[in-house]
Amino acid sequence: MAERQYDWKAIAKNPKFVELHHKKTAFLFGWWIFSCVYYFLLPIGAAYTPGIFKVKMIGVVNFGYVFALSQFFVSWGIALYYSHVANKDFDRLTRELIDELHL
Repeated sequence: MAERQYDWKAIAKNPKFVELHHKKTAFLFGWWIFSCVYYFLLPIGAAYTPGIFKVKMIGVVNFGYVFALSQFFVSWGIALYYSHVANKDFDRLTRELIDELHL
């Protein structure tokens, strides 16, 4: 069976592809910035404000441990939110693009 050939330049110029690429890039860039800031708050905060990170919250568990653990939950939350947006918006735009281009 022969491989299908696609006109990638035409696909890249298609308004639906441009819209999909723009929405996805804007969404991912915003969350990338948030993730980097949130991640680096732990080492920077621990280095420059160690008193805050030593505050006991529950028994021997201090704010530093809680903040470090929260990074797992935040990353899972972002992943769940991304999958929701991808299913709702990105997949819809992709289907519209594929239908329009008859791929």
